[in-house]
Amino acid sequence: MTEERFSFTFETDLGPFTAVSDGRFLKELRYGRGGATETEDEALLAVARQVREYISGVRREFDVPVAPEGTEFMKKVWRVLRRIPYGEVLTYGEVAEAAGSPRGARAVGGAVGRNPLIIVVPCHRVVAKDGLGGFSGEGGLELKRKLLEIEKNAGDF
Repeated sequence: MTEERFSFTFETDLGPFTAVSDGRFLKELRYGRGGATETEDEALLAVARQVREYISGVRREFDVPVAPEGTEFMKKVWRVLRRIPYGEVLTYGEVAEAAGSPRGARAVGGAVGRNPLIIVVPCHRVVAKDGLGGFSGEGGLELKRKLLEIEKNAGDF
């Protein structure tokens, strides 16, 4: 039996985002439109409010219950990403080291690229050792640059 999913697409200064919930936990937050049954429940409205606050520079951390779906390795990487402080970046290699896989930078890149909770699990804070690196999803590198700029961390990327 497939669990029911609810989504809410909302506008921000960076464009549209879609939040997806199972009714208890945030399962996805992605840039762009579309998803499951559209709803405006309190939990998804709270996600929208917090994302807008982050984009406006008011919020640095999110306090919504999350349950992203992925392998155990992906979840371990995503936990490391959630510990990267606002305004700081780590390289894929540094994330691999923190996740207990010092030679796993490439695997970390795969897990970062499959992160279903952009911004809340701040994959934009992971960069290549020689530059910006990649960024999955509809917004691509331009969105990554904007998110880093919000955190005053764009530097010379």
